Formats: sequence, structure tokens, C-alpha cells
Amino acid sequence: MLEENFWQDKLGSQKIIKEKKLFEDLINSHNYTVKQLKDLGDLYELALEENNNDIKNEINQNISELRLITKKNEIKCFLSNEADSLDTYVEIHAGAGGTESQDWADMLRRMYLKWADSKNFKFQIVSEHKGDEAGIKSSTIKIEGDYVFGWLKKESGIHRLVRISPFDSGARRHTSFASVWVYPVVDENLNIEILEKDLRIDTYRSSGAGGQHVNTTDSAVRITHIPSKIVVQCQNERSQHKNKETCMNMLKARLYDFEMKKKDEKNQNTEASKSDIGWGHQIRSYILQPYRLVKDNRTNHESTSPDKVLNGEIDEFLEKSLHQLT
Repeated sequence: MLEENFWQDKLGSQKIIKEKKLFEDLINSHNYTVKQLKDLGDLYELALEENNNDIKNEINQNISELRLITKKNEIKCFLSNEADSLDTYVEIHAGAGGTESQDWADMLRRMYLKWADSKNFKFQIVSEHKGDEAGIKSSTIKIEGDYVFGWLKKESGIHRLVRISPFDSGARRHTSFASVWVYPVVDENLNIEILEKDLRIDTYRSSGAGGQHVNTTDSAVRITHIPSKIVVQCQNERSQHKNKETCMNMLKARLYDFEMKKKDEKNQNTEASKSDIGWGHQIRSYILQPYRLVKDNRTNHESTSPDKVLNGEIDEFLEKSLHQLT
């Protein structure tokens, strides 16, 4: 940062400043907990001498708070992979089942947006296709925040919902599936070779909100990378040029993520599981009937409060997934 030309590279300088802040926050938090623990130790000795139970109870409460801070710092230490500190794209696709699965995909999107909002992360909907009657067929969200890709990277997979269908006049129990695909937002200047001959570019009319111009022109863009069969699309910008630019950045991110996962043997079956949105591939089940339970099939972590989970309180599941990586 002291170099004379440091600020000339805007993107590079912003990345370094972000990393510096994250490391400073981690170190300051660690130093704070160490100091607080020492002070509480001295105070506890005094409470023992005076046999003051009120002070002892207050100390126990403060230790519990320090334990939570330490746990958060521990999680941050797990987020040490190259891409963990990056922003992220979250793609959600409804499985087979029509309105049921499309409504479930919409519930998942709401869950991640609620989680992002609780963290004060910025987010925007890049692309979205509404369901025929309710919900969404697919949606792509961009979330910006500290270590957001690291937090969400293990959410990729099939999510299963069991409930009494609000769309079934017979009030029967239905099982629905939706897939979630998480990949990092990479630097626009990342050197990934994309050949023009490998691309198929389609334009279409946006189906989302955005005013008269967006809805009456073919401004939305879909790009298919033929060799990898990766498809990206964007419709949130007013101009076709801007949407194409966003699509190219998303394609770079997908190709980067694809290469990273090829190097990681633990993720070698991720793409296969993504392609089959149904039984046998789910990473987590959300059961609202006949009992209430959310269970992660990889960590076996459970919650008996599915309403809270669907309202964005998913940290306990994210933390268990990160612990599993160590």
C-alpha cells in the first residue's frame, strides 16, 4: 500500500484493502478476547475472596459471550481458500413438479436473501424466470460481502421440501426439489481464455420487473459455452450491452469455479448431482409435515425450527459444513 503506484490499479488496490481489513478485524477481535479473558480471571479471583455470587454469574455470562466471539473467529480461520473471500453468485433452479417445485425454489431464494440481509450484505437479482402460476423456475442472485462465497460454497446441491401442498385442494403431502449452485464472483481482469467460436449468444425479452423499456425490447442475454455446456443469463440491466457484459463476467466465474472444483476431489461429483434434481442427491431436507425438521444429510446436523431456517437463520448449518472441511 505504500508503493507509489498502488492506487493506479483500482481493482487490485480494493482487493488488498479488503483483505487488510479482514485480517485486522480478526487480529483485533483475538486480542480483545485474550484481554477480556485475563480481566475476567482477575475479577473471578476477587469474587472468590469476597464470595460474591452476583459477580460470578456476571463473569459466566461474559465468558459465554467471549465463547461466541471466539467461535466466529474460528470459522473465519477456516475460510482460507483462495476464493473464500470473494463475493458470490447463487443460482436456484426448480426441479420437476411444476408449481410445487417452483414455489419451493422461490422459498429458497427468499431464505438466502433473508440471510444476506441479516449480515448487511448487498445483493441483487441478476436474472429470474417466473413460474407459470407461482414461484420461480430459476433465479440468479449476486451477493456481496466479507467471505460470502466461503460461507455459502457448501450450499451447492439439491434441497428437498416435504409439506402439505397449498396448491393441492386435497391437502395431500408433496415432496419438492430445487437445486442451488454457488460460485464465486471473480475479478473482471481474470485471464480466462474464452473463444468466440465456443459461444452461442441468444437475446430475448425480459420477463422480470424493470419498466417499459426492459419489457418491450430484447435486452436480456443468454450465453452458452458450448465446450463446457455452461449457460449464463442476465436481464436486470436496461441495455443488451450491459447484460452481455454481466453474462461474460458470470461465465468467467463459472469457468473459474469449474477448474477449481476439478482440482478438488471432494467436489468431483458436484456437476453430476446438479444435473439430476431429485431423489438420492439431496444435501438437505426441510420437512414441514408430518413433523417439523431440517436435516443436513452431509453433517447430520438438525434443527426442529424450520420456520427460522427458512427465514434465513442458516448459520448453524453453514458452520457445520465448514467444520467438516477440516
